[in-house]
Amino acid sequence: MPKFAANLSMLYPDLDFLDRFEAAARDGFKAVEFLFPYAYRAHELAARLKANGLQQVLFNAPPGDWEQGDRGLACLPGAEVKFREGITKSLAYAQALACPRIHVMAGLVPGGHGRDTVRPTYVSNLRWAATEAAKQGVKLLIEPINTRDMPGYFLSHQADAHELIAEIGATNVEVQMDLYHCQIVEGDLAQKIRQYLPTGRVGHIQIAGVPQRHEPDKGEVNYAYLFDVIDEVAGQCGWTGWIGCEYRPARGSQPGGTSAGLGWFSRSSFISPEP
Repeated sequence: MPKFAANLSMLYPDLDFLDRFEAAARDGFKAVEFLFPYAYRAHELAARLKANGLQQVLFNAPPGDWEQGDRGLACLPGAEVKFREGITKSLAYAQALACPRIHVMAGLVPGGHGRDTVRPTYVSNLRWAATEAAKQGVKLLIEPINTRDMPGYFLSHQADAHELIAEIGATNVEVQMDLYHCQIVEGDLAQKIRQYLPTGRVGHIQIAGVPQRHEPDKGEVNYAYLFDVIDEVAGQCGWTGWIGCEYRPARGSQPGGTSAGLGWFSRSSFISPEP
């Protein structure tokens, strides 16, 4: 059965970040993901995971200066040293948190460049990072992100992500298949799941309602149906990955708002611990 991980960067916004681990466990989550751990000491995060019986399944490598608009460094010519420093830092956190996956954000295509001109930089950076990650058994994920939310992002289509994985040629580089982004850019979600999940190159799935990015029982996507599709295809191909709940609660920062919006989750037959 598919397993859901709470994205602590988005869920429980009424709580301090470190208190969100307990809230997620209390609501029945067995695993968590978040964007960036670097504002906290690794041992402090590890203690929260252990105290609440949670598994860390994903976080992002440093993206550059997020506040100044950076959205990853992998495709940026001239940022190779900074990229490598970030990967080294993220691998240290992955080891401390026993996290098997790191999302490496591609970055925005810089002015004066086209996607094709920065592609060699991206591929070279990912090859280097994959070699380093393989030393400690970590998988790197690349994610197509819709260009409505993130204009100019290097990677936005599922087919491109799979082509890049083939070009990079590392077995520990996989796709982070975010169905929210995929619906906005491409649609045809059920067919995309049937096409790509059996390849063995989808390492993680994320969900959110479209278009407001609220709970998955809100908006234009029929997630109840897609969960059945995932379950069916996973049963056929042996996929055992996690589904990250990377959405903004419709109740916002209202106290208890995240928990109040988990009706879709509490009714789901897909809640199960790691086998």
